[in-house]
Amino acid sequence: MPTSVMSTTNGHHAQEPPAAVWASNLRKSYGDKLVLDGIDLHIPAGTVFALLGPNGAGKTTAVKILSTLVSPGAGSGDIRIAGHDPATDPQAVRAAIGVTGQFSAVDGLITGEENMLLMADLHHLSRGQGKRLAAELLERFDLTDAAKKPASTYSGGMKRRLDIAMTLVGGPRIIFLDEPTTGLDPRSRHNMWGIIRELVNGGVTVFLTTQYLEEADELADRIAVLNDGKIAAEGTAEELKRLIPGGHVRLRFTDPAAYRSAALALRGATPDDESLALQIPSGGSQRELRSILDWLDAAGVEADELTVHTPDLDDVFFALTGGTRVPDQPKESGR
Repeated sequence: MPTSVMSTTNGHHAQEPPAAVWASNLRKSYGDKLVLDGIDLHIPAGTVFALLGPNGAGKTTAVKILSTLVSPGAGSGDIRIAGHDPATDPQAVRAAIGVTGQFSAVDGLITGEENMLLMADLHHLSRGQGKRLAAELLERFDLTDAAKKPASTYSGGMKRRLDIAMTLVGGPRIIFLDEPTTGLDPRSRHNMWGIIRELVNGGVTVFLTTQYLEEADELADRIAVLNDGKIAAEGTAEELKRLIPGGHVRLRFTDPAAYRSAALALRGATPDDESLALQIPSGGSQRELRSILDWLDAAGVEADELTVHTPDLDDVFFALTGGTRVPDQPKESGR
């Protein structure tokens, strides 16, 4: 399998924001099955971190451990969540976090408002505080009109919004979203992306697991690809895309003479005579682009259009997970 190409915890400098989530050599086994094989995490406060991986890679196990739902066991590495050690101070960790799972915690037998008030009671808010906060959050998540209706009548997207609204009752600074848009239609998924961006703009840290590569590309400041219990690569979406061969710069000309002279001089380029274009292998880095532009200047050739093409996250995912196909994308369901 691919080796790890970027370190997540080594070489951090003092000027970096404090880590909202930090883990070193995190390990977890179930019997003789090693699910997490020494992963490192450093997630600055107020950012979105996405953990990608095929089914069974260990994404949900990582979330359960970091959110105190599962104990990692002895000798399993060090963890700090909002500065607290889950092993010695789980209550402090739970006070700082919220967790929204793939399967909704919403009680369908009671109304949306009653679900919210139940969460307020669990957080020991007064009746007045609870009603005010419930009303504010229901309005924020566009659920006011449905507040008095049983949650069982809600669409998948409405249930997921209610689920996150319930999570926010405790005022968490770190939210774990485990597959938050699985089963949602594209419109509901885009609405959820807007909600996640709003949370982060408010200073919340989001730890996102997802099988939608577009989702990670859209939302995440940094992405890690988990495969066979190890982090195969970690970085920004653009950094990950540059790891995979296949990137190129395309130069397009409208003047046939300029195209011919460029094609003769740049022998490493692949010509496309029909569209008067040259394709040059490139990772798209600033240095490579500058050298191409310098070459064009030196040759006295002017391209009419320069475009950079890099592999997308699908290519990255397939390469780093040993050709594992992304699971079939779930369709809208009534669950």
